[in-house]
Order: sequence, then structure tokens, then C-alpha cells
Amino acid sequence: MPLTSDEIDRYARHLVLRDVGGPGQLKLKAARVLVIGAGGLGAPLIQYLAAAGIGTIGIVDDDAVSLSNLQRQVIHSVPDLGRPKAESAAEAVGRLNPHVTVEPHVTRLTPDNARDLIGRYDIVADGSDNFDTRYAVSDACFFERKPLVTAALGQFDGSLTTIRAHENGPDGRPNPTYRCLFPSPPPPGAIPTCAEAGVLGALAGVMGSLMAMEVIREIVGFGESLVGRLLMVDARAMRFDTVRYEWDEGNPLSGSGV
Repeated sequence: MPLTSDEIDRYARHLVLRDVGGPGQLKLKAARVLVIGAGGLGAPLIQYLAAAGIGTIGIVDDDAVSLSNLQRQVIHSVPDLGRPKAESAAEAVGRLNPHVTVEPHVTRLTPDNARDLIGRYDIVADGSDNFDTRYAVSDACFFERKPLVTAALGQFDGSLTTIRAHENGPDGRPNPTYRCLFPSPPPPGAIPTCAEAGVLGALAGVMGSLMAMEVIREIVGFGESLVGRLLMVDARAMRFDTVRYEWDEGNPLSGSGV
């Protein structure tokens, strides 16, 4: 569908960008993006995807808004306390951009429902806060042949990468999977939770915004993707570093032994 006059005005700053323009904005309008988690990472991610004009945003979260969330989960507010985060976030998107369709999924993503949920969308953005969900999401994206933008937060640090493990790279070798980067989850209790260790609220905003930019990049197709590269952010030193990683032929998804 073409852009309406209201959309042309709304997205004017995108339309004058040579690398986005009208064709790129139409790709955003046609896109279906599934966001895992409406918390610290998901809150700014959802806001910027909605503002950018993503046509359909699915939101998966089974948690409810609590007062301690509001230090960083900026899509929610005091009147939302006790509400399901997916529904609160969906209502916020409606206020921000009525051209976006939101599909809230008030459920926990598990290995049992991951492929069904992920199969309905074009691209997945994972802002979950636990390793069980991250592995379930990344495995399902591989089998459903969906690109994945995934990020994680520490106290004063964050990381971000893009996975297109269902495709081959320019050299003909398979792109790396999430399990090529992190072969197995750490032992239970080895990494403290956000509630135990704390997290700098503004850092969640930085990383969630970077996730949104990477999702938009993957849809529109400008610049250099983070496929095979891990972006690491150190908020203490205000330093951004990128390290490359490659396909591991021993990985259980696309390895040579599969």
C-alpha cells in the first residue's frame, strides 16, 4: 500500500534520507517484527520501531508492570502498574503512531511455542533477560529461517549482534548461529539477575535504540549488518568495541555433523 499524506508528513525525515527514501519506508510499512520482551531493552526498541513506521509489531511478554521497572522501562508509566507489559506497550504504541498494528502476546516464549510465534513474523528482536529464552528464540529463528537481532544488558555494559544463520555469507560458508557465539548457557546462578545486580537505566535506552536501528537496517538494507560481529558497549569508559565471530562447524544447528 502506498503511503498516505499523513504518513508522508510523519516520515518526512526518513523520506529525504537517500538510503531509506520512499522504497525503504514502504518496506518498513510492510514489515512484521516480533519483539521478545517489553522490558528494559524492549521498551525503547518498541517505541523507535513504532515511530519508524513498522507496519506490524508483535510483543511477547508474560510479566506485569511493577514500580521498579519504571527506572528504565520507559514505555510504561505509573497508571500501568499491575497491567500486562505487552498490553501496556501496545497501548503506548497506539498513542505514538496509529498507523502501526500491534499484536500483544501475553505469554512466555518457550521451546514449545517459539516456532509458532516466530513463524508469523519477518524478523525477530530479542530483548529477553534470561538464557533459556535466548536459546529458544535463536533456535526457532534458525528453523523458521528468520533473521534475529539480539541484545543483552549487564550492570554497565551491553552487547548486540544480528543472526542470519539460515543463510550463507559472501564466502559461501554458513553464517554463524547464536550457538557459534555462545555454545552453551552459563550454569544456573553464575550470572546475577537484574534484580540482584542492578542495571543503569539509561544504558537500556542506548541498547534498545541500537536494536531498533539494527532491525530497521535489516529491513531497509543500508550500511553494514552486524551479522558475524558482536558490538560491545562499556558505559563506564563510554567505549564501543566490535569483535568478529564465525560459523563453528561443530554447532548443533548447522554444523558439519548435522
